[in-house]
Amino acid sequence: MKFVSIAAAVALIAGIGAAVAQGDAITQRKDAMKAVGAATGPLGRIMRGEEAFDLAKVQAALNLYSRMAKAAPAMFPAGSDAGATRATPAVFTEKDKFNGLFANWDAASTAALAAIKDEASFKTELPKVLAACGACHTPYRKPE
Repeated sequence: MKFVSIAAAVALIAGIGAAVAQGDAITQRKDAMKAVGAATGPLGRIMRGEEAFDLAKVQAALNLYSRMAKAAPAMFPAGSDAGATRATPAVFTEKDKFNGLFANWDAASTAALAAIKDEASFKTELPKVLAACGACHTPYRKPE
């Protein structure tokens, strides 16, 4: 069932670019971030030993992260800084730096996808991916 959720998230991210152009960017990026969170939950449980290592599940999440990292810059168009958003003003004033963090997340996800073959390599590589993912949270995301 969780694999189906990841597959649905991949489909969401694949269509996000067109959807942002047509719809509410804030809603689209919130939905995309929720999909990333849904894919990350099982990986956290694997890291903590609460769930068995599942290479297919790990690969699906890493592929989602890579797609998300590529699609994310388009989810923050000019003018989407007002309203119910947690994006800080720096997202829009430091666009190149902000977008560079997505490129780093993509690179980390892609590298992990190639490196992870078993639980040991997963436990070595996933923290690098999560650090790259979280690199924009403090400077570019308002606290709840």
